[in-house]
Parts: sequence; C-alpha cells; structure tokens
Amino acid sequence: MKNVAVVGASGAVGERMIRLLEEREFPLASIKFLASERSAGKTVTFRGEKHTVRPISRDEFRDVDIVLSSTPAGVSREWSPIAAEAGAVVVDNSSAYRMDPEVPLVVPEVNPQDVAKNKGIIANPNCSTIQMVVALKPLHDAARIRRVVVSTYQSASGAGQKGVDEYEAQTRAWGRGEPVPAPAKFAHPILNNCLPQIDDFLPNGFTKEEMKMVDETRKIMGDDSIDVVPTCVRVPVAYSHSESILVETERPLSADEARTLWRNAPGLTIVDDPSTKQYPLAASAEGRDDVFVGRIRNDLKNPNALLFWCVSDNLRKGAATNAVQIAELLLKLEPARA
Repeated sequence: MKNVAVVGASGAVGERMIRLLEEREFPLASIKFLASERSAGKTVTFRGEKHTVRPISRDEFRDVDIVLSSTPAGVSREWSPIAAEAGAVVVDNSSAYRMDPEVPLVVPEVNPQDVAKNKGIIANPNCSTIQMVVALKPLHDAARIRRVVVSTYQSASGAGQKGVDEYEAQTRAWGRGEPVPAPAKFAHPILNNCLPQIDDFLPNGFTKEEMKMVDETRKIMGDDSIDVVPTCVRVPVAYSHSESILVETERPLSADEARTLWRNAPGLTIVDDPSTKQYPLAASAEGRDDVFVGRIRNDLKNPNALLFWCVSDNLRKGAATNAVQIAELLLKLEPARA
C-alpha cells in the first residue's frame, strides 16, 4: 500500500491517471490531488468520493511514496526535485528529464529493469515514442533494428485540451456553415488539414517533436546505433496517434515472423486482415491501453525491410497508462526505493 499524489490532477492526462488508478485497483494507503494555484479548488471523484484539488506545495509531498506528475516542463523542473527530496519517487510525464542521463526513461514493455536505477525521478516518454518502441522491441530483440523511418499522424489531443477545443470549435463552425475560427494553438487551421509541424523547428530542419523520437528511442532501447528518421504530422483527429513505420533490420524478417513476435509480446494487439479491411484505427484505439499493429508487409525489393501501421491512444498508453504501469513496477522494488 502506497501514499500517492497526482500532480496536474485537473488536466487531461491527470484525469486519466486518476481513472486508471481506479480501473487497475492500484493499492493505495492514501491519495491526494494537486495542481497549480489556478486549478486548485476544483473537485475530482475517486472511488466514489469527492476530493478537492489542492495547490502544489512542499508540505504536500511529506510522507508521499509515489508522485504521478503531468505538468508543463517548467513546473516539473521546479517541483519534481522537491518531491524527490521529500522521499517520493516521481513519475514525470513532462519533457523536463527525459534526456537527463541520471533519469531513467521507461516503457514497461521495453525496459522495465531501468525503473530500479531511479534516483527519485523516472521520466515518462513522449507519446509518439512510447507506442513505436513497444512495437519495435520484439523486432529489435529478434533481428536487430538498424534504421526506422516513421511518419506520424498525431491527434489534436497531443497538444492538450486547447488542441482538442480548437479542433472541435473549427469543426462545429464548419458544420454550421459559419466562418472557421482562426487558429491559436496550431500554426494553421487543423480542420480539413494536415500540419507537418509539431513543436518548433530546429536548425537541422527537424522539429523538437521529431528529435524527441530520435533521442528517446535510442535511450529506451539502449542502442545509440539505431537510425531514426521521423516526420511528425498533426491531423484532424481528436484522440489516438497513428504511425506509418518502415524498419530495416540486420537480417531478413518476414511479415509472418513479425506477426509471431508481436503475438507473444506484451501490450500489443495485431489487427491485420486485408480481406475484411481490418487494420488499426484511431477511433477503435481510443480508450484502450494496447498498441495496435497492422498493414504488416515486407518491402518489395529490400528483404531486410518491414512496413507496418501502428496506432495507440496517446492519452492512455501514450501518457497516463504508461505512468501508472511504471508506478506498478515501483511496487515490486524494495520498500526503501518504492
């Protein structure tokens, strides 16, 4: 039984963390819900009881064992070390610590052993990275991945509630025949559009989101030799990210072998029946925790290349579920650490 604090409890990911703690019957001695001063005072319902969201403060972390945190990176940089100093292990969903060499970056289906290396903070990876590495791990273990070319089709909710609100407001206006509201969260209207930019551009021509996929994949997989070439695109879908992935391996890997590997891998579901038009869909993945793979096929000319389509709910497995799974791994460690 653990004392748990949810930081960012009123946000989209925080709300899903709370629901997942209920769904997965996480063993709790106590729980508290924290947020910024702006969001404090709201109420959340947990296991049938209403709780007031309290403002983050140093005292709130006293006697807390595990902190599930989903806040902007700046807030995390301020408060996650304070929570860790108070004796908690923080599962941090922001980008603040992901590439810190002292902080494990964990996807439980891929590198669960790294949880034990924590020094008070464990980083939760980027949503687009999480679903991809869950699919890559069995292939890498079997045939060693040399190169990954990935194009993402990321939902509006990846930009937070403001992204969803903007997408829905534009959709409602369009449906009523009214002028579509000008974009605020996105660089261009998301309605009826695909935006090949997520986050800011860097001098190398890639965006920050794309470089997250490069750097985080190598860290999670424990292999800096993997060549990752991403293009990240925002699409007019409310929830769930989709990815088109080409993997080049050291030895030939047939589509049938890949299916066998994925059937035996944790957290993966194959949806792949071209005869009945069955393949992973963003709408079908919403509200579910698995990573779904389909459209599995070999390259027409390169026997060492495999292509597939990968879909997952970005707010669940891409954020909240992964964080709660990390907390479940902490339960298995020695009490002094967890």
